[in-house]
Amino acid sequence: MSTLQAVTLDRVVDMAQYPLSEPDSAEGQAVIARARRELSTLGCTVLPDFIRSSFRDVLRQECAAFAPRAHFDVETVNVYNIAVDSELPDDHPGRRSFERGNAFVARDHIPADCIISLLYSHEPFQSFVARCFGLPQLHRLADPLSGLVLNVVAPGREHPWHFDTNEFTVSMLTQEAESGGVFEYCPNIRSGACENFDDVRAVLDGKGDRLTRRLALKPGDLQLFKGRYSLHRVSPVRGEIARHSAIFAYSERPGVIGSAARTQQLFGRVLPEHLQAEGRAVRGDALLD
Repeated sequence: MSTLQAVTLDRVVDMAQYPLSEPDSAEGQAVIARARRELSTLGCTVLPDFIRSSFRDVLRQECAAFAPRAHFDVETVNVYNIAVDSELPDDHPGRRSFERGNAFVARDHIPADCIISLLYSHEPFQSFVARCFGLPQLHRLADPLSGLVLNVVAPGREHPWHFDTNEFTVSMLTQEAESGGVFEYCPNIRSGACENFDDVRAVLDGKGDRLTRRLALKPGDLQLFKGRYSLHRVSPVRGEIARHSAIFAYSERPGVIGSAARTQQLFGRVLPEHLQAEGRAVRGDALLD
C-alpha cells in the first residue's frame, strides 16, 4: 500500500493520547489505569480516536479493498458455538439457534503493509494492550488464518449473540454501517465457575435490557473486551453499507492455533498447521463452549 510506505505508526496512532512506546509516562499510566478499571467492572473499555482522524479514511479504504475476500457462509449457531442438535434440557439457552451471517477475511488475505497489519505486528502496541489487560505479556497467534481478521457484516446480516472462546478480544471498527450494526454486550453475565443460564435465557428472550449495554463505536476506536464472560452481538446491519471491524487475536501462550473444525466454519478451509495442531488445545475452565 503506497499511502503508508513512508509513514510510521507514530503518525497513524494518536501518540499524544496513547503513548505506546512510553507506557510508564503519566499519560500512558492514566490510560492503562482507566482501561484496567473499566475491564474489571464492565468487561470492556474503548480507547476513542486511537487512529488519527487524518488516517481514518485510509484505514477504511484499505479494509474495504479486501473485504470482498471474506468467506460468506450463513451458519445456524447457538450462543455457545456448540452443535445445535446437542442433547440439552428443553429450556436450556443452548437450544436457541440463530443465523450467523457475518463473514471473515482470513489473515493470509490481509496485506502485510496495511494499517491493521502494521499495528498487529507492532511490539509496543502488543505490550501496551497486555498492560491494559493486566497481563505480563501477550503473543500473536501462530494461526495463519485467524491471527488477524476482518469481520464483515453485510446489510441485512448480523453477528448474533455469542460468547468468545478467548478470554479477551482486541478490535477496531474500520467502517461504520449506515444504520444498525450496534455492538451490544452483557458485562460479566457468567464467570469461570457459573454459566448463569437464567440471565442468558432472559437476554435471548428479549427481556435482558437491564443486563445489556450498547456502545456507540466510531471508526478508529480501539476496543478491549472480555468476551468469554460477556454475552455479546452485533445487531442487524441496515442500509447500504457493510460494517467492517478488525480483530487482533492475541494469546497469553505462544504457538496457539485454532481447531480444524472451527477454522473450517469461519474460513471455509483448513491448512496443514491446523491439522498438525489437533488435540493440543488447552482449556482454562469448564464452561460449555
